[in-house]
Amino acid sequence: MRLAIFDLDNTLIAGDSDHAWGEFMVQEGMVDAQAYKLANDQFYADYEAGQLDLEAYLEFSLAPLTRYSLEELAQLHNKFMQQVIDPLRLPKAEALLQEHRDAGDYLLIITSTNGFITKPIAESLGVDDILATDAEILDDRYTGRIVGTPCFQSGKITRLQEWLRHAGERGFSGSLDDCYFYSDSMNDLPLLLQVDNPVVVDPDPALAEHAQQAGWPVISLR
Repeated sequence: MRLAIFDLDNTLIAGDSDHAWGEFMVQEGMVDAQAYKLANDQFYADYEAGQLDLEAYLEFSLAPLTRYSLEELAQLHNKFMQQVIDPLRLPKAEALLQEHRDAGDYLLIITSTNGFITKPIAESLGVDDILATDAEILDDRYTGRIVGTPCFQSGKITRLQEWLRHAGERGFSGSLDDCYFYSDSMNDLPLLLQVDNPVVVDPDPALAEHAQQAGWPVISLR
């Protein structure tokens, strides 16, 4: 069984779920509209430029979750899925997932976006498992802090190595032999360099240039 790894945002869906959740909170009146949108847009620009202050962003993005119960957040996320995520789904991406599924591969999403946002998306895509930045929950409420290593840049390698140590419990052999990784972002270069089959998907300019120099395949799912 091969491992087929996928980034989520701007790879399997036609947008960034983290940024989109911020815009959704603005629309729902969950945050101060003007201030939050300004900061959310700036953090996203920093991410695209490879200059994201991850600690500052996580503090900013997780704070609103602390104001709601898990039940309230689940209801909001259902609305987010219907109104925002469903229109971002890509038939070609879902066909690619099915190709790997039909080949008997184990499908794993690795995303820097927190699990509150991304786990329901991964479930809807029918993948086998997901690694995301994990937000801490105490007494049935988000604390605004994270647990473990953020799933970002080289942190994706750390989290994957941790996952592989327990892969047998999930029905996967734990081997990276002939592994695939699909991503759009230069932020994922560390992990792309670790796999036998890096595939670049609708890439940002920096990753597109690197892929051309390295002779990596470049595809579009749009």
